[in-house]
Amino acid sequence: MAELNTGDSGGGKKGSKKVRSKKSNAKVDLTAMVDLAFLLITFFMLTTSLSKPQSMDLGLPDKEDKDTPEKDIKVDQRRTVTIIMGKDNKIKWFHGLLESPEPGGAPTDAVYGKNGIRKEILKRVASIPQVTGDKKKGMIVIIKPTKKATYRNLVDILDEMAICDVPTYAIVNDITPEEQKLVDAMNK
Repeated sequence: MAELNTGDSGGGKKGSKKVRSKKSNAKVDLTAMVDLAFLLITFFMLTTSLSKPQSMDLGLPDKEDKDTPEKDIKVDQRRTVTIIMGKDNKIKWFHGLLESPEPGGAPTDAVYGKNGIRKEILKRVASIPQVTGDKKKGMIVIIKPTKKATYRNLVDILDEMAICDVPTYAIVNDITPEEQKLVDAMNK
């Protein structure tokens, strides 16, 4: 039982001639308050929602049969931007095809962040629907990480896709020989 003593000892001064009767200490029973505190703690622990981990949605392709041949998908080169990620946080990007890039989209070095690749992506997210003449035909980004790129670089570029609101992007691990020459020049 929990109790609270008031500290009154009773009695008078020593040597006084009056005889006083001893007063019993006043006691307050705290058992009910302790029970209430534990009930409240339990209630709030059970009713609060814990923070859920935040993750990025990543659409993966369905499992395909090995017997069915792959079909190449033709995409308008005016809509595509390819980003090649190399070692040491280096990026090389181009708009269109590597052999015939779109105006202002020749292979260019870039860095991660708002003054680097994000600026170029935002510019093209706005301009590509105007060039195609259809708002539904937005930008398509092809992300090609090399074997020297880090996992953090891939996460950073996926964050840039989410920040820039790129409608369609894909991670491709197939680097052509021409693109490999760009990577070799970038990694020197």
